[in-house]
Amino acid sequence: MALFSRLFIDGVKYNKKSIPNKNVYPFNIPSISNLDELKFNKNVTFLIGENGIGKSTFIEALAVSLGLNPEGGTQNFCFKTTDSHSNLSYYLTIYSSGNKPDTKYFLRAESFYNVASEIQRLAEEDDYHELYKSYGGNLHECSHGESFLKLIRNRFGDNGLYILDEPEAALSPTRQMTLLCMIDDLVKRGSQFIISTHSPILLSYKNSEIYDLNDDFNKIEYKDTEIYRTYKAFLDDPDRMLNYLLEGDD
Repeated sequence: MALFSRLFIDGVKYNKKSIPNKNVYPFNIPSISNLDELKFNKNVTFLIGENGIGKSTFIEALAVSLGLNPEGGTQNFCFKTTDSHSNLSYYLTIYSSGNKPDTKYFLRAESFYNVASEIQRLAEEDDYHELYKSYGGNLHECSHGESFLKLIRNRFGDNGLYILDEPEAALSPTRQMTLLCMIDDLVKRGSQFIISTHSPILLSYKNSEIYDLNDDFNKIEYKDTEIYRTYKAFLDDPDRMLNYLLEGDD
């Protein structure tokens, strides 16, 4: 089956000239300060890079620019646990060819508990029982990883735009493979994904593009990524890697 190619967002421009002070967070993050424009050419786009390089800051700003709650959820989620997101979204301009998604969702591992709690609150206090059912029930009644997959299985649908921030954080390798299959199924049903990740399993998805924030958002091939090369080096010879890493330890 040929993969669906219609995109809901084709790219994002960074309006750097409007920033009043480029020496403060998040504008002083090197990967972000060097960005001008990022184009999306495929239904799955990955953002990779070291901790602290700006992945979550950027993907959060992208989600907010799309009208999504910075802690996660749909555009209909208005709750706020902590006002911690940056104002980077004010300087991003998203452009598209006019295709509109049937649904949008921002899933981030860091604040997923808050989203699950808000769903439960809405169901119990405001009698939004249909919302409760649409997520497959109480997300707190299963493990962190299983609740991730339960949400995606029940809430994600055809022709959707999905922003995922390190979804592998709660998933075992086997469950990451499950998620990979779910992403592929949704892509074949017209959906678009933008995902920040450290997972070599998710990154292996063939019909995708990978942008490396370690290299100023430049495009990179899967087997050239630091993620792939590091995991491969370790798994090919764990004893040698451990000896190298722990050399000199008692």
